[in-house]
Amino acid sequence: MDNNPARLSGLWLPLITPFNDGALDEVSLRRLLRHYAAEPIDGLILAATSGEGLALDESETERLVSITAEELGDRRESLPVYLGLSGSATRKVAQMLQRTDGWPLDGYLIACPSYIRPSQEGLLQHFTALAGATARPILIYNIPYRTGVNLENAAMLRLAAFSNIVGLKDCSANPAQSFDLLRRRPKDFAVLTGEDALFYSALAQGADGGITMSAHIEPRAFADVRNKLRAGDQAAALSDWYGLSHLPELLFAEPSPAPVKHWLWRMGLIDSPELRLPMTGISEALAQRIDRTIETRALAKTA
Repeated sequence: MDNNPARLSGLWLPLITPFNDGALDEVSLRRLLRHYAAEPIDGLILAATSGEGLALDESETERLVSITAEELGDRRESLPVYLGLSGSATRKVAQMLQRTDGWPLDGYLIACPSYIRPSQEGLLQHFTALAGATARPILIYNIPYRTGVNLENAAMLRLAAFSNIVGLKDCSANPAQSFDLLRRRPKDFAVLTGEDALFYSALAQGADGGITMSAHIEPRAFADVRNKLRAGDQAAALSDWYGLSHLPELLFAEPSPAPVKHWLWRMGLIDSPELRLPMTGISEALAQRIDRTIETRALAKTA
């Protein structure tokens, strides 16, 4: 892929990582990749939050990336693959970038440092160092309710001047901050919402797309919302969103990605809804809600 691509956009899927009996489930992974490669998605994120990246060994992450490249084959020309990275020590994250330099990837999604709560100057220097440690594109992931620190727009706009800091996954949970960034960002700097429940409203305000875990369930419907907004048909997009907006509520009713793994297991796309501790499976009550929803949606499609 070009290290200076046109602005990223569209529907990106933060792919879950399937496990079975404690190991990476390569059979289910290949099944997932074949399934989603045939859907209207614009990019994949591996080993991010939804992919339980922090629970993976480096050898497992490398295998995850390798299998993805094998399964996608020539499709990778139009379906970029980014790897999720995170860490609280700049030096260690830079070393991760160097170790993965030869992997078949198109870029990185890198979260702000967690727990230590650096200053804005610290965040600026952190991402400046990381931009210098790789030639690949970097999407910054700002999610203060997980990391404990918010990358404010003043620092973000300075980082946007780097040629390989190409965009932001925005989970700031601050509508004013998000709108201000959309208004002030450089022309080629992408803003992708990471808040599934705000997918429609973020796009309506000018976001380029979304990194949307809920799209595991209805990728074509999520893509249709985005395409209708781009075509100027806001009424149709909103009507479609009314039919989708319950999905994020259901799939985030308990810690993610447990609910979506249960759903994908029920769909037969993965052989087990297994997670790795400290993540645990969903409650029986939520399992019943999801099962009823699957049944209702299946009946509606055949009616």
